[in-house]
Amino acid sequence: MATATTFDRRKLLLLAQFSVLLAIEAIVCFTPLGSLPALGPIVATLSHVPVILTAILLGPWAGALMGFFFGLFSFLVWTFTPPSPVVAFAFTPFYSLGAFRGNVWSLVICFVPRILIGLAAGGVFALLTKKPGKKMEIPAAALGGVLGSLTNTFLVLGGIWLFFGRPYAEAAGFAYETILTVIGGTVLASGLPEAAIGGFLAAAVALPVRRIVFRQR
Repeated sequence: MATATTFDRRKLLLLAQFSVLLAIEAIVCFTPLGSLPALGPIVATLSHVPVILTAILLGPWAGALMGFFFGLFSFLVWTFTPPSPVVAFAFTPFYSLGAFRGNVWSLVICFVPRILIGLAAGGVFALLTKKPGKKMEIPAAALGGVLGSLTNTFLVLGGIWLFFGRPYAEAAGFAYETILTVIGGTVLASGLPEAAIGGFLAAAVALPVRRIVFRQR
């Protein structure tokens, strides 16, 4: 009976934690609180942060599930209230602007990189903290946060280049021959700040909360 009660308590705690993080994910996805100015029209998003925190706190599979919700919320935003209507077709097959239309690859770009954030961040943290002791916790969390964020950045931008390179360049108003330069500039202007934020918050927020939770179990 005691074992069953303890198991139920842990499940309830896990569900409560995930629910709180999911609420935060919804806030940063659906409100301006999730965007930070980076360079010119480029913005750095905080939408990857709850995914990273979930992966560090609850494990890579919980992080992957949160990444799915990140992708779902992003899909809804790009479909109904796109922040940049000109290039929304790269993220949703249900949005078109003149000759520019999305397709199934839009869903791949919108969902797969976000799911892999959780697997990358949580997997790196779990791998580097296999041995007992707290010496590796901080660098493992920070590295997991950075790699999780960069996974999203490179897969989203790489997917746009691979599946929508020419129409994306034409819609955005630059020459296709310069697309790699534009992608590189986006990585520098928003991808690296996002990675730094993800790594910092993984170590500064997720680890203290994780220690408190483990003490309560």
